[in-house]
Formats: sequence, C-alpha cells, structure tokens
Amino acid sequence: MTGARPIRVLVVEDDPVAADAHVMYVGRVPGFVAVGKAETGAVARRVLERAPVDLLLLDLHLPDVHGLQLARSLRAAGHHADVVAVTSARDLAVVREGVSLGVVQYVLKPFTFATLRDRLVRYAEFRASVGEAGGQDEVDRALAALRAPGPAALPKGLSAPTLERVTLALRDADEGLTASGVAEAVGISRITARRYLEHLVDAGRAARRPQYGTVGRPELQYRWMASPS
Repeated sequence: MTGARPIRVLVVEDDPVAADAHVMYVGRVPGFVAVGKAETGAVARRVLERAPVDLLLLDLHLPDVHGLQLARSLRAAGHHADVVAVTSARDLAVVREGVSLGVVQYVLKPFTFATLRDRLVRYAEFRASVGEAGGQDEVDRALAALRAPGPAALPKGLSAPTLERVTLALRDADEGLTASGVAEAVGISRITARRYLEHLVDAGRAARRPQYGTVGRPELQYRWMASPS
C-alpha cells in the first residue's frame, strides 16, 4: 500500500481501556490510521460529520444505541463507511443482519493484535479490488479476501474453548482472580491458567497486580479490564 492514502478508521468503543488498545492496534497496521475514538453512537455521528472515515471499528453494545442501529442510521444519512463489528455476542442472526448494513468483518472479544491485523489486511485487499471483473473467478477472489482461512491462531498450546471459559470466569469475578482461582473455577492446572491469563493481559483485556499475603512471595491477581459488549 506504499504511496496510497491510508484507510481512515474510527474506533467506536465505550470501554476506555479497550478503545485505547484498539486505536493502538490500528496504528500498528501499515496502511491504516486511527482518526479518533468515540464512546457513544452520538459522538460517532459528530465525528463523521466533520471528518472523512473509511472504516468503523464498531462495538455493537454502546451505552446509547446498538451498533447495528447506529450503522443503519448512518447509511440512511448517507455515510458509506464500512464496518468491522467488535463484539462478544455470538448470535448469528445479528451477523446476518449486519451484512446488509456494511459490516464486512466480525471480531469476537477478547482478541489479539494479530487477529485484528488479519481482518484489517484482508479488508485492505478487498478494498483494493477495483475495475471490472473479467469473470466469476475474479469476483470470487475479491470476496474471498474478506474471509479468513480458519479461526485466528492462538499462541501454541492455547485453545479457543478454554480461553472462553477463562474469560468468563475472570469477567464474573468482580474482585479479580489469581491463577489458582481460575484453575479451580475452570478445571485446569495453575500453570495453564496463568498462560491464558497472561494472554489476556497481552491482548489488553486483563490487568495484573501483586496480591500480598501473610507469608511467601506475592501472588498475581488478574482483573478483567473491559466491560462486556
């Protein structure tokens, strides 16, 4: 994408920690630039009125409006930015509804930089498809650019089902959990629990701090950092 105008991305996310992480992630992908962040649908509308935006990185559960309702209203108002939906919801009916509203990708929380980078790179490839297709194969290739070949890779030794269980255990613990607490809640070893927790920290979805006891070395306490969306 050398010499091309960067794809301008607006991050729409009500959780400030997640919003900052998403802005940072976007800035690390060549050919993309974050033009701002909005914590509500109303703020997003105001940004779009004054600044050109190519792509919304859109949390579907905002304080003032559902993300798909926002996308629908933006289409009606003449805004044509595409949408990458960011959500923890797994309702396929929502996915189908989003197709007609310009949702080109879905990213399930929690996700890593590598996951978002893959989606953005694929979107850039799709966006770069211009001109008239010579046949069905070219149309198929253009659409295939948006489709990941399979689930986004987790670090070696981690699995998506276990990550989801660890995530749910941590989100349900208001005061946070230690690796031992997660291990007990999920039914895995403490060492394995810590690997998943550190993965969530690296993804910007959890924070850790030392928990001091009466004897011995302090144990790390992990806390979920983003409100569910």
